[in-house]
Amino acid sequence: MRLTKRTYLVGGGSLGFGISNDYDCHVYVVDGGGELALIDAGAGLTIDPILENMRFDGLDPRRLRQLLLTHAHADHAGAAAQWRERFGVEVAASPAAAEYLRNGDEERISLAIAKRGGYYPRDYVFRACEVSRVVSDGQELRIGDLRVRVYETPGHCSGMASYLVEENGRHVLFSGDTVFHGGKVLITNVWDCSVKDYVTSIDKLAALEVDALLPGHLAIALSGGSKHIRTAQEIFYRLLVPPNII
Repeated sequence: MRLTKRTYLVGGGSLGFGISNDYDCHVYVVDGGGELALIDAGAGLTIDPILENMRFDGLDPRRLRQLLLTHAHADHAGAAAQWRERFGVEVAASPAAAEYLRNGDEERISLAIAKRGGYYPRDYVFRACEVSRVVSDGQELRIGDLRVRVYETPGHCSGMASYLVEENGRHVLFSGDTVFHGGKVLITNVWDCSVKDYVTSIDKLAALEVDALLPGHLAIALSGGSKHIRTAQEIFYRLLVPPNII
């Protein structure tokens, strides 16, 4: 599903558009001209529907060179090992997310508690994956001829990163699970969810000019992205917590 001139939505499960496995987050592809990059990987129960969606949109998976992960939660990073094995992509993640992914650490990514809560099948296994590139706040990356700026945005969990892509004079923000359409957030009862960190991260993103806001779940905004981020910021400033998406 083409969203902008260079960005496509190719995956999304029950908290999305139902175009891939139910457990998948939104999975995006950015076309950098000479190469393609995935933004998040999906849960990994199967990547075949994502591949079918790519081909339907005229995107050749053999052109994939990078996978940029927003964080290491299973719905976003569970398929990383499959993408790396099948297409040789270079996996990029923040320092904390890279550690959890390399170790396949189900406790640190709160998968164990999520299984107990019924969010994943009991027999689901998170596969460890090597991370080729550890990214940090303010770092600039390239996807072909496109520039990408990394923003570390913990709050929903540790190791969260958001990616701002400059595309033909417009700014597209892949916010993972940091901020959603309508200024909603995702605060859960896990060890590394922090309201204090969340406020700092929202302030950081609210200072940016964002055209398209492409979060990890539910609705997206193809214009006026900044207003959704600033809505969350205003609620935090009133000493309240923005509404949760679930």
